[in-house]
Amino acid sequence: MMQIVLYFIASIHIHRSSYILVRGSTKPAAPAIARNCASPPIPYLTLRPTMEERNKLLILYATETGNALDAAERLGREAERRGCPVNILSMDEYDPSLLPKEEAVIFVVSTTGQGDTPAPMKVFWKYLLQRNLNQHWLNGVLYAVFGLGDSSYQKYNFVAKKLDRRLIDLGGTTLIERGLGDDQHPSGYEGALDPWMSSLWRKLNEAKPEYLPNGPEVTSSDAILIDQPKVQITYHNTDNEESHFPAPSDLTFTNIQIGSARLMHPGISSPNKSRPECFLKMVKNLPLTRSNCGKDVRHFELEFVSQAIEYDVGDVLEILPGQDSAAVDAFIQRFNLDPDSFITVTQRGKNDCGAQASTVPLKLKSFVELTMDVASASPRRYFFEVISYFATAEHEKERLKYFASPEGRDDLYQYNQKERRTVLEVLEDFPSVQMPFEWLVQLVPPLKTRAFSISSSLSAHPNQVHLTVNVVSWTTPYKRKRNGLCSTWLAALDPQDAFNIPAWFHKGSLPPPLPSLPLILVGPGTGCAPFHGFVEERALQSKTSSTAPIIFFFGCRNEDGDFLYRDFWLSHAENNGVLSEAKGGGFYVAFSRDQPQKVYVQHKMQENSQRIWNLLAEGAAIYIAGSSTKMPADVSSAFEEIVSKENGISREAAIRWLRALEKSGKYHIEGWS
Repeated sequence: MMQIVLYFIASIHIHRSSYILVRGSTKPAAPAIARNCASPPIPYLTLRPTMEERNKLLILYATETGNALDAAERLGREAERRGCPVNILSMDEYDPSLLPKEEAVIFVVSTTGQGDTPAPMKVFWKYLLQRNLNQHWLNGVLYAVFGLGDSSYQKYNFVAKKLDRRLIDLGGTTLIERGLGDDQHPSGYEGALDPWMSSLWRKLNEAKPEYLPNGPEVTSSDAILIDQPKVQITYHNTDNEESHFPAPSDLTFTNIQIGSARLMHPGISSPNKSRPECFLKMVKNLPLTRSNCGKDVRHFELEFVSQAIEYDVGDVLEILPGQDSAAVDAFIQRFNLDPDSFITVTQRGKNDCGAQASTVPLKLKSFVELTMDVASASPRRYFFEVISYFATAEHEKERLKYFASPEGRDDLYQYNQKERRTVLEVLEDFPSVQMPFEWLVQLVPPLKTRAFSISSSLSAHPNQVHLTVNVVSWTTPYKRKRNGLCSTWLAALDPQDAFNIPAWFHKGSLPPPLPSLPLILVGPGTGCAPFHGFVEERALQSKTSSTAPIIFFFGCRNEDGDFLYRDFWLSHAENNGVLSEAKGGGFYVAFSRDQPQKVYVQHKMQENSQRIWNLLAEGAAIYIAGSSTKMPADVSSAFEEIVSKENGISREAAIRWLRALEKSGKYHIEGWS
């Protein structure tokens, strides 16, 4: 009997094998896969199932934000409750050539960004696209697909849809109609996942009843016991623990601390990115908006204080934000922990000597500060399920159990996600909960880096990187004030203070254009950030060689309130600058609220449709950046109308024309929530 494979793909790469013990069960936890530390890294493990594993439900996931991991572990727990043992692996640890040998494969796939494949899926997906895989390759293999996405994005659940089509092309047989989870649902993606899983168990029981000996319905829900956590904490003798470290003011010390902490945490991915690539110091913190305009957008100039990193325009900077020290102290005191104790954190039963060798003991408080988001992110549903077992007050226990149940799903969403309650706030609402630190490490959301589009050209600002950041704040339905962790932290930094900011660089969705490539840029609000760097670089290039024109469409609310970088854009739109009409370019701005009828960038595009089409006819590339809600779809629709009108073709033909432009690498979108 071959094993059933479940694939969970979303947004963070973490290897996990998790189990819930059912009362009366004598099944041991499956051993984690051991790595040969002397061997070179491989893209995935090529382990075939042993006899003992063939009746296990294998769950494979690939994730970048943690939703897929959360869903994978949830489905694993539900399978265990039905008497089905599970094995959970990341998708990039599975050899895709084994797929035809499986009997049933279930994919749960998230779409990231603008229809992008999550990182742990890329090798796997590339394998599936090989031309030598024919239409009979997956004959006899049952499969199902569940997608995790956000309907506010233009390419909603795009990865799930294209995976479904490819599996059909390869001869797979669908076990159940694909499900599409939506973050915009009142209960988040779980609003679709819960009924989909219910149908999944029924279909699986019909096709392979041997996998669900207890049947498709949960029969042991009142007898679930929480197993030991997946991590274990080792406390070290504090005598001379730091004697081998450089002085605390040394960047090497900070680098070691950050790298060790984040490598030890089970919920933080990419070991090769555990240590910061560089450290930055803020040298300018300038407001770009008027104080009473309703928003706070800042221009940050950051200088390299460690080694300089080469970057291109269009690249992205990731920053590890600092946490409020008082909140960290309150969390530590809440569980009577010793902030000065030295610890190492390891995954229970996992033999990863490469990771072990690169970690060093560090103070418990430092570990919490660098890895556990205690006062910003909302806990997941499983958090409420686990802490219900540690609540000693009966009324608290009952409420937590209700929140963790299918019946309480909507109420939990209103209480938790909609209000963005933090771990600290939840624990304050349930004061009887006391639990081991190991469980807290596993359950508290990991502290994530925040990504920002770079708004500078390295050629124009050697040894510096600039950011354009909206300082996020909002009010919840119950009038609770919330602030974005990283943007608020950056805004509070004083350039006079010598604070070192840990940072990583990586490629974004906007490739740097050649000087000879005409550009049509659309970037309302902080979407102008990457294009600030584009214009800076093109202006430098124009001083030494001939460059192609740029048309830029910018939008904001008011000319007086939030016209970001006004002087910069206007200076390049005049005196034969790279945005000037005299050079074939143009700068057009839409002020949405300066007149009774709202005017957006797409309206300015329509007014200049002939100029846009002329530039497209000359081979221009389109770049769109900004809010991922309605803007990209509205702008894309405007381009479709312009191509249809100016080229004298149907709307359907215009859509095909723009799709061809995208395939040729000349249509790019970078959106953010």
